[in-house]
Amino acid sequence: MSLKLYYDLISQPSRALYIFLKVCNIPFEGKIINIARSEQLTPEYEKIHPFKQVPAIEHNGFNMIESVAILRYLCREFNVADHWYPKESKSQLRVDEYLEWQHHNTRANCALYFRIKYLMPLLTGQSARKEKITEYENRMVKTLDDLENVWLKDKNFLVGLDISIADILGACEVEQVRIAGYNPYEGRPRISSWLKKVEEKTSPYYQEAHMFVNKLAKKAEQDALKSKI
Repeated sequence: MSLKLYYDLISQPSRALYIFLKVCNIPFEGKIINIARSEQLTPEYEKIHPFKQVPAIEHNGFNMIESVAILRYLCREFNVADHWYPKESKSQLRVDEYLEWQHHNTRANCALYFRIKYLMPLLTGQSARKEKITEYENRMVKTLDDLENVWLKDKNFLVGLDISIADILGACEVEQVRIAGYNPYEGRPRISSWLKKVEEKTSPYYQEAHMFVNKLAKKAEQDALKSKI
């Protein structure tokens, strides 16, 4: 049996798959695709991922893309604990509800804020207009407030009493905005508690996967402090 993960840990869904494979003790061969060096754009990688993005997985010669679909596949094909993606229909539906919601909410709004505030200025050398940053920050804040006040209103995790694939995907998206200088923990006790629980449940792989994110987030904090001096 051969499973290969094509990933870059700067990518939110790449981190989610990496953490899941590690914590579930699923053997895999890691293939780093360095986005900063545009390695995802090579003709060789296009054979794995036709849209030239990360992550992707090759399992016994079968290629697959899209992190949500891959996580569901892994839960079906490997012997993982049931809490990750429950077999019972109603419990599974609760996970699927978040997975469907996140595409246009946690995934879209956190990623777009990160892209507008941090990534595009880094690539182009030009800062985004203040009005544009504010627009995307407001969208992201609405999503974070929904996580705080709806999804985590009366639960330790997004869909129940135990961690699921929804939590890994959601946590990796929320952590990403720290690189752009936004602190999702501040003023949101439920999100703060949830992220700590996800980290504890997936330790030490969560910390390992977020090492570069934490480094960039710390730099953003230091830069913000310098700008106030």
